[in-house]
Amino acid sequence: MAFLSRISTLFKANINHAISKAEDPEKMLEQIISDMREQLVQAKQQVARAIADEKRLQKNYQNEEATAQEWERKATLAVEKGDDNLARQALGRRKERAQLASEYKVQWEKQKQAVESLKQHLQALESKIEEAQRKKTLLIARQKRAQAQKQIQETLSGMRDSSAFEAFERMNEKVDDIEAKADAAAEMTDMEDTSLEDEFAALETNDVDEELAALKAKLQQEPTENQ
Repeated sequence: MAFLSRISTLFKANINHAISKAEDPEKMLEQIISDMREQLVQAKQQVARAIADEKRLQKNYQNEEATAQEWERKATLAVEKGDDNLARQALGRRKERAQLASEYKVQWEKQKQAVESLKQHLQALESKIEEAQRKKTLLIARQKRAQAQKQIQETLSGMRDSSAFEAFERMNEKVDDIEAKADAAAEMTDMEDTSLEDEFAALETNDVDEELAALKAKLQQEPTENQ
């Protein structure tokens, strides 16, 4: 019982230490269960020793009881043979062995009760470990859900920050400025292209005018030649 009490105290110390660190809840729970299983192994070893002690006391009691009965048989034999002195000695030995058997029986029964109590506590401990194992998955799921919610809230909080929208607005103004400059550059290019085409058109216009003048001069000369 004292051993299981020490185990319980050690469990609490291990759990409190793990919780105080709590860097990774999943690893923390795994470590707690691992510690509990290790303590369970030690508890089983102690219970096994207690059972061995009980069996040894039982055997001692049975041996002393059998020895006492043997001395009683010898005392009976001595009486039957008419040797009262030998019978008295045999009865004295029987009394000693019977007393030892009685003492061993008392200790055996107490140890037997203690073992039964230890077995019950050990079963309760195993049940708690199994329950902890079942709850571990649920606790990990809850922890991950809480962590996800926290991250979502942090993200939303960041989106509500006006600086983010101000950055978008500044970027929009910058893009507008770039587009305006690009449009101006395109317009200047169009103007240069138009001026160049006008010059070529002017050249082509002069050629036509010259051809028209030549044609008129030719027509004026034809009637004179015909006369």
